[in-house]
Parts: sequence; structure tokens; C-alpha cells
Amino acid sequence: MSKIIWFTVLCCLNLSYVLASERPQKPNVLLILTDDLGWQDVKSYDIDEPSPFETPNIDKLAKDGVLFWQAYSPATTCSPSRGAILSGKHPVRLDRTAVRGGHPPLPFNKASALISPWQTGALASSEITIAESLKTNGYKTGHSGKWHVGIPGTDIPLPTDQGFDFSKHGFGAHRKMKDRTKDFASTDPSTPYYLDEQGFPFDDITQDGLDFMEQFKQHPFFLFYSTRLVHTPIQTRSEELLRKYYKKLGVDYPKKGDLWDEAGQKNAYYAAMVEMLDYYTGLLIKYLEHTDDPRWPGHKLIENTYVIFTSDNGGMERHTKEIITDNYPLDKGKINAKEGGVRVPLIITGPKVAVNKESDVMVNGVDLYPTILSWTDTKKSDNQILDGADLSTLLATAPNDSSLLIDPWTGKPRDTMFWHFPNSSMQSTIRIGDYKLVRQYTPTKEQASLELYQLYENGSKRVDIEESKNLAEKMPAKAQAMDRILEQRLQQLNARFPFLNPNSKAALPNQDKVASVIEHGIDNKTVWLKYKNNGAKIVNAELIYTKNGGKRGEIWVPLTMQVNDDKVSVTLPTGTTHYVFNLMDENNYLISYPTPGYLKETKVFSPKAIAVK
Repeated sequence: MSKIIWFTVLCCLNLSYVLASERPQKPNVLLILTDDLGWQDVKSYDIDEPSPFETPNIDKLAKDGVLFWQAYSPATTCSPSRGAILSGKHPVRLDRTAVRGGHPPLPFNKASALISPWQTGALASSEITIAESLKTNGYKTGHSGKWHVGIPGTDIPLPTDQGFDFSKHGFGAHRKMKDRTKDFASTDPSTPYYLDEQGFPFDDITQDGLDFMEQFKQHPFFLFYSTRLVHTPIQTRSEELLRKYYKKLGVDYPKKGDLWDEAGQKNAYYAAMVEMLDYYTGLLIKYLEHTDDPRWPGHKLIENTYVIFTSDNGGMERHTKEIITDNYPLDKGKINAKEGGVRVPLIITGPKVAVNKESDVMVNGVDLYPTILSWTDTKKSDNQILDGADLSTLLATAPNDSSLLIDPWTGKPRDTMFWHFPNSSMQSTIRIGDYKLVRQYTPTKEQASLELYQLYENGSKRVDIEESKNLAEKMPAKAQAMDRILEQRLQQLNARFPFLNPNSKAALPNQDKVASVIEHGIDNKTVWLKYKNNGAKIVNAELIYTKNGGKRGEIWVPLTMQVNDDKVSVTLPTGTTHYVFNLMDENNYLISYPTPGYLKETKVFSPKAIAVK
């Protein structure tokens, strides 16, 4: 063979080696979304009194990347937060502001003065999830664990309907125990929750995540690892771990009555759950650290993988009579718009993320979608709306420079964030810079009371993160100005608000002026209802209807009706099985016919509705 040919072959071989040694252009992404993990449950977030919970793997993750002190969930409960993170859209834009939706508007119980407005029952299949976006760029996409963004009862659309190649819906080691004081796991490998060499129960959610990465490691991959921990039930299958925290907390084992009612972070079961979560997180990270990258010879997967660790909402401080955890110094917890309900841990690591840094920049779960698009050089779809800000430049260059975070709402550095929870806590809230306003919906003439708090000074100096000093009376102009901005944001997204309950046992203003139903019927395909005006004008009307009444996972949706004098009407959608009339008057009362029941006790709504014959 001539010297020229040998030279050519050697050049090709050298070029091949150089190309193989270059970092693959498409990095992997691991999104770890925990369930109900509080801001103070992770050791790295200790301020004031130290937490007794041990989280060495999560703490190490924080040292390897950026820890955010002012990170927020999109909502105070899991389902709307999960939908917002997966779609990159604000829960209000998605019409998903609470856990349970897709049913007619109804009060919580007989005494309720307010009625929760309608919200959709699932993340719509038309929404483009981050998995669907990444698939267009050659990614393999996987989901492991909790889903809970679909219709209650069926969880449809399923992950495989919304862009995931791989999906396993396990409960892991957290499947409910019959008796949390006795049903502990053993080391017998033939049992489903056998203890490993470290004394932790086998967790199929984690194993499914590991299996996905092993199966698809030759491709760029995105894994949505969605834990069941540390949601209720409060339990652990590891007796050794439970005993460890009994001892650490200074409680005699076993506890008499087995009810944890001590204030603070004193629940040994919950402490064990937090450490279990940390351990399973560690298994995922160790896999990445110890596994060769097939796309990058000589390197490990972790070197080209972004890891996001966060929670779907703030910690659940109490369930029935049991105290679970304490978000102090933050006030309240899950389901509430105060800081304890929406502030969450957020740790991010990766190839282009600063190491061992902490940030006071205000960020949100909806920011993850545009950030992942940027990391992976994935284009969003035409006309796709994303409500979050891209964190990639901030993470790579200056994690504390808030000017690098551009708000898609304004095109300027972000200083504003807002939330809306008209279905459960009956609150809306907005944070602008150092101040936070909480609007609490009430049956008063003004329909809301305002609370104003100064959380920080200059973005980082702690002032009142406890939200203990209401400044609304002292600074009324500022409170009103922030409330106007909040209203503008909500109106931009066509937000729905709580209604007054005409059947409330409490005496409410203008209750005697509520219209009364006279009769209703159907002419061909037009359904109609006549009413008597008793002093308050009907200003709007909707038909709330379903096409699968009586079946598992009923889906109810609204349809605007025509209002004429003393009558409302609309063409009945083809396939409707049941419907309810909703009239709204000028005083914000909601008149439902038939009365659809109460949220506390009603699980199936069609028996109380009008059936299509």
C-alpha cells in the first residue's frame, strides 16, 4: 500500500477518534420531581433551626450545581403544578388551578359561602409537553412514577399519549401499608419490598428510571422521574430507618398511640421518608456517575447530563390529626398561597451550570421547559406559548444576576410572579420584587381582602419571609397598585373566580335578589331554561355538560349560553349524556340547576344532573 494511502487511512482514523471524543451536542436531561417535599425538608436548605432529616445525596447535588433559595412551584398542589411544568404554561392559562377538576362548579359543603369555579379535568392532549418537543429533536423520552395530570379516575391522557416513549406508573416502596407499625420489609429477595444491603426497600419507581436510562443510553434521553415520596401515607417499610429517627428525635420506640402531634419536624415516619427519597435520588445520580457514555467514549453519562431536582408544591404540614413536617420560617404549607405552600427546593446541575453556587434569583417551575429547550437546542413549535423564563444563561454565567432572566410577559428582566387558586384556598397572590400581595376571596362587597408583606430588601436581605407583618393598612396605595397588576395578569389569561353561593347558610349581601328557576326543556337540539328575575340581573350563563356521564372519569366542560330577558338557551352538543344550567348574576352569585351537590361528598355528578333522553 502506498504511503499516500496509509497517510489517508491514518488521517481518517485520527479524525474518527477526535469526533468520538467531542462532547455530544445533545445532552441528557433528568428531571426529578418530588411530591410534597418542603423547602426546609432538605438539609442544604437549613436556616434558623437545623432539620433532623438527613439528605446527603441531595446535598452533594447542591454542591455540584446551583441551589435556588427563592424557587417557586407553579401551584400549591400537585396536579396543576405538574401540568404547568410539563407544558411550560401558567396553570391559569391551562384552566387547571386545583387538583380535582372537570366537574360542574359547586361549593365545598353546605355551609360554604363561596363556590369554586369550573376548571378542566386534565392537561389537554393538545398541549405540547416537553417530552413531545424533545422527541422532535431525536430524544428518547421516559416517565417513571406518578403522573396525575390526567382525568381523575383514569389519568387519561397517559404519558404515552403526550410524548413519552417509556412510561411506568409504579407506587414504589410507598404503596400504602395496612399497618405502618408492623408491615415492615425484610431482606428476603422474593418479597416485593425487600431491603437492599443499605437497608432501604426496593423501589420500582427508581428501578424503572434506571431501566429506562440503561435501555436508551445510546441516545440523547429525557427522564421525568416523578416520585410518590414524600406524599401521604406517612409511613416507611424500613423498621431500622424508623428506629433511627425515633432515637434521633428522642422518642421511645414504639410511640404510644402512633400519632405524631408534636409541633415541628418531629415525625419519625416522615423523616425516614425524606431519607428514602434522598437514597433513591442517589441511586439515579450514582448510575450516571458510574456508567460509561456510549456516545462519548472515555466519559461518564453524568458529564453530559443536566439534573433538575425540585418539588411540585410546598410541604404538607398536617394531614387529619397528624403533624407531618414544618415549613417554618415560611408560613402555612401545601394548598395555601403563603410562602410555605409555593416555595420549593430547586437544585440544578449540568455541563453548562456553575458549580457550588447559591442563588437568590426568583424562579419558577414553568421556567424549566424553556431552559431545557435551550440546553438541548430544541425549537419550540410555531405559535407555542411558554410562560417561563430561560434559566440557561443565568445558570452558566452568573446565578445571582437577575437581569439575565428575561420575563416573556414583558421582555424585560423579571421581577413579577403570580398565582391563582380559586378552587381550594380561594386565594390569588402576586410577588413584585421584595413584596408579596395575597388576595383572599371573601363574601364581602369588595369580594376580597388584601394582605401585603415585605419578604426581602434588595432581593436577598431577609425581612419577613414568615409573612407575619401585614402591611396592607400601613401601605394601602402599594397594596392596591399590586392588586391592580394582579387583576390585569389574571384577566389576560381569562381567569375564573369564585362565586357566591345562593344556598349558603350564612347571610350574604343581595342573597334575596337571586333569580329563581321556573322551568326548563329541550326543543329539537336546543336546551333552554326560564327564570324569574328577583332583583339581580343575569349577566352570563353556561351549560356544563358531559358526554360520558355515569362512567369512570366523567369529563364536564362549559358552553356559553345565550341570555335573552328571562330565558337562556344553547344548542346541545352531539353526544351529550347529562347537563347542568349555570346562571351568573350581577352580584356574582352562581345559580346552578339542578344543584350538583357538594365537593366534599360528591364523586360522581351525573346522578344530580339532567339526563338526555
